[in-house]
Amino acid sequence: MSVTRPTTATFGGTMKRAYVLLASVLVSAACAATVASAQESPPTAHSSRAATVGLRHTRLGEILVTSSGSTLYEFTRDHNDKNSCAAISGCSEAWPSLKTSGSPTAGSGIKASLLSSINLPGGGKQVTYAGHPLYTYSGGYGPGETSYVGVEQFGGAWDAINASGHTVK
Repeated sequence: MSVTRPTTATFGGTMKRAYVLLASVLVSAACAATVASAQESPPTAHSSRAATVGLRHTRLGEILVTSSGSTLYEFTRDHNDKNSCAAISGCSEAWPSLKTSGSPTAGSGIKASLLSSINLPGGGKQVTYAGHPLYTYSGGYGPGETSYVGVEQFGGAWDAINASGHTVK
């Protein structure tokens, strides 16, 4: 009498296909979750860490920049350490606040006594310099870009700032 047993190849092949199918379903779900969370997050100027403000020599002279060299701007509608951009539809997307999670850091040539931060309406902290809330420009081309200095948008002008805290146009 002979006994027929299932072969390991058939059983193993079926299990292998199930594992491959399960793995591909899990990978697809993880990718979809990653894409969904990336789409929900609004753009920010910096990740959640203490921001560093530095100086860079440009065609306009020495101006404030981020740690990556991007120009920092003031908004002429801001007064008394208050972010006015946040209340204007579309403004924060075009001109993101320079955010910080701790006390902002002064780079070379920056007066630490002029650096501070304010609370943003939706939470988080925005870096200020000499009382001016600081912003970057989402359409900027890179370090030292100054072609957006003096642009009038959202009811005010966007100017650069020097180490003394004065407007650079």
